[in-house]
Amino acid sequence: MRREVKGLILAGGRGTRLRPLTHTSAKQLVPVANKPVLFYGIESLAEAGITEIGIIIAPETGGEIRAAVGDGGRFGISVTYIEQDAPLGLAHAVLTAERFLADAPFVMYLGDNLLRDGIVELVDRFRTEQSDALILLTPVPDPENYGVAELEDGRIVSLTEKPEEPRTDLALVGVYMFTHAVFDAARAIEPSGRGELEITDAIQRLVDSGLSVDPHVVTGWWKDTGQVQDMLDANQLILDDLSPRMEGELIDSRAEGRVAIDPDVVLERSTVRGPVIIGRGARVTDAYIGPYTAVGEDVTIQRAELEHSIVLAGSSIRDLEGRIEASLIGRNVSLSRSPALPRAYRFVLGDNAEIAIL
Repeated sequence: MRREVKGLILAGGRGTRLRPLTHTSAKQLVPVANKPVLFYGIESLAEAGITEIGIIIAPETGGEIRAAVGDGGRFGISVTYIEQDAPLGLAHAVLTAERFLADAPFVMYLGDNLLRDGIVELVDRFRTEQSDALILLTPVPDPENYGVAELEDGRIVSLTEKPEEPRTDLALVGVYMFTHAVFDAARAIEPSGRGELEITDAIQRLVDSGLSVDPHVVTGWWKDTGQVQDMLDANQLILDDLSPRMEGELIDSRAEGRVAIDPDVVLERSTVRGPVIIGRGARVTDAYIGPYTAVGEDVTIQRAELEHSIVLAGSSIRDLEGRIEASLIGRNVSLSRSPALPRAYRFVLGDNAEIAIL
């Protein structure tokens, strides 16, 4: 018997590890390969045939997410927005969405996570099997930073949130599948030491109650894009699968390898070496753009070099002698070298910015 499944995307986190970008923007809307991270999760759920999706939003950034996603029609889904007053844990988010989810089994997807191989087969398995939960796991080098699962004969024995001394390296991936049994489990647990209702504790409650919780170890890559290096790594992984296209104008320029250039882009006397994606309306003049770079819409790059970087919409990079690499540059940033003397560095930087000078 196939069960109809709903979706729940968590997009209420404050993104403190991505500041200063997230002082002015929701972390789930920071783009990877020129697409907001949140959209990858929505598309994964839609590909799995899930058409009713609730999105948990925070009061501070909810308006921006509503504006970006709309009613979900562009993705072939219907979206219900659910406001969570404070980030009190993943299990608290589940309880916040109880009215929307009702008795339906559901997939919970963390809005800043990326899963290469999608979830189509896993959702089909969850639809047809009668398990009470299905959780995704993957080996990580730093399990102390994640929820960690211990298995015995292929079954879950215990789950611990960010253990000081992890007993395994199996971290919980940010995709979970539950029946309505998780609501009682979430109500039965107490806040953790950091004041949150942990989803690991709720899942442990399901296990201790004798309910069926199935693990699945992910073989493809998974990324939690909570930090700048994670964003750059995810950008690289997605660009590795880039389909080349050429819709802009090249004037005395070369595009080598897997390069995707959107309409209204102009490259003049420049070299682009893929994998690279360049967004609509960008202008690149007397410049070099190297592998694993995503250039957003309406960006201007003149007499500069960059690679393995993300440049968000509306920014300008001009007249730089050194190459920019491994950088995440926000929206409407102006980065240039002044010809005026005396030579000096001049900065206007937000909180928590990070600069490395040659």
